Amino acid sequence: MKKYKLTRNPGLKIIAFVFAVLLWLIVANVDDPVARRTYSDIPVVFANDDIISQEGNVYQVLDEQSVSVVVSARGSVLQDIHSDDIVATADIKEMDTDTGLVPIQVTINNLSAGNDYQSAEALPRNIRIQVEKTGKKVLSLSVDHTGEPRDGYVLGDMTVSPEQITITGPESRIEQIDQAVALIDVEGISRDSDVTAELRLYDAYGNQVSTNQLYNNLGDDGITVHVEVLQKKTVPVTFNVSGTPADGYRYVECTSEPESVQICGKSDVLREVDSIEVPADVLNIDGASENMTETVDITPYLPDGVELFEESSGKVSVTVVIEEEDTRTIDFMVSSIRITNLSDDLQVSYEPDAEISLQFRGEQDLLDVLDISNAVSMNLKDYKQAGTYNIPVEIDVPDGIEVVGEPNVSITLQEKENASDTNDQEESDNTQH
Repeated sequence: MKKYKLTRNPGLKIIAFVFAVLLWLIVANVDDPVARRTYSDIPVVFANDDIISQEGNVYQVLDEQSVSVVVSARGSVLQDIHSDDIVATADIKEMDTDTGLVPIQVTINNLSAGNDYQSAEALPRNIRIQVEKTGKKVLSLSVDHTGEPRDGYVLGDMTVSPEQITITGPESRIEQIDQAVALIDVEGISRDSDVTAELRLYDAYGNQVSTNQLYNNLGDDGITVHVEVLQKKTVPVTFNVSGTPADGYRYVECTSEPESVQICGKSDVLREVDSIEVPADVLNIDGASENMTETVDITPYLPDGVELFEESSGKVSVTVVIEEEDTRTIDFMVSSIRITNLSDDLQVSYEPDAEISLQFRGEQDLLDVLDISNAVSMNLKDYKQAGTYNIPVEIDVPDGIEVVGEPNVSITLQEKENASDTNDQEESDNTQH
């Protein structure tokens, strides 16, 4: 039997081996080719940044602190690589001190370059930082809020803890900070609460300053704001007077604008408050023979534990009505005057809130019960053209009472919008007949 030796024809064997390897590479590249894939928003982490802090300095990143990474590898490898597997590192040791550029090196967890993947490059390949001295600023915390309390409730005092905050970081960034604000959300709040706040920093122009690369002394406790919540209530304002009017005159009433105000306080306190009463010595009517109008600050007369919902509502305009004895003045809405004999092609126009003051004389007992709500009218039978007129007012009064003077009302008569069209149609109809 003929035997073959492995050492025979070594050249052919080597050629066969090389050919097999090439064939495998060709097949591998056809079945699993090398491809490139870009992974976006890969955060850049810094290494050895204690080199800067040991010299009493800090740094701030001048570029975006995230990059895109392009990975070249076989398709079977790329499909198993996720963004979380990619690490982009900027080593401070490699920083160019003249330009502040730090090269970015990319690694992929659990994979080795050259074996598992061909390459992984960051775009851009460098990140720029600025080294400068550490700055510090101590600021008082103010409180701001978003949202609104539950209907019927308002915010009272808000107390922030801690009251101050210390901010450290690059001097240039620290110098920008003008105000530190504890921001809280009070949407739907209806009782006293301790609310966790978010720190907001602002410059002198009210622009928000990013807290990135800035440090504070809040620790794990953060900022807490104690929010006092008050109930809201609307109550009338009542006035009394002191003194005596002139002979032949009498005090009728006090009217005010506004007639009521909104107050706030704890619910148990508001439960006992039905009105804000202004003492009589505030309005003295000694010797008065005509109406008096004064502006009164009602703030000193608020009960303990009660405050105005709006501070500006504390100024109330008060009118003290003084009339001759055996007379009575009634302010009557023009819109309530009954109109008779208005031409079909006209309409009446007047100010919506217009009033007329009507004065009556008679026995005081009759005047006190006088009701003219359906007794005032205007007769327009003699007014057939559009225009502005002073119309006498007719008032039906009971026996024993007379109207003082001859009251009249200024009104405007206007043609109805379709009046001319109606007249034209009527004339056309008459012509045809």
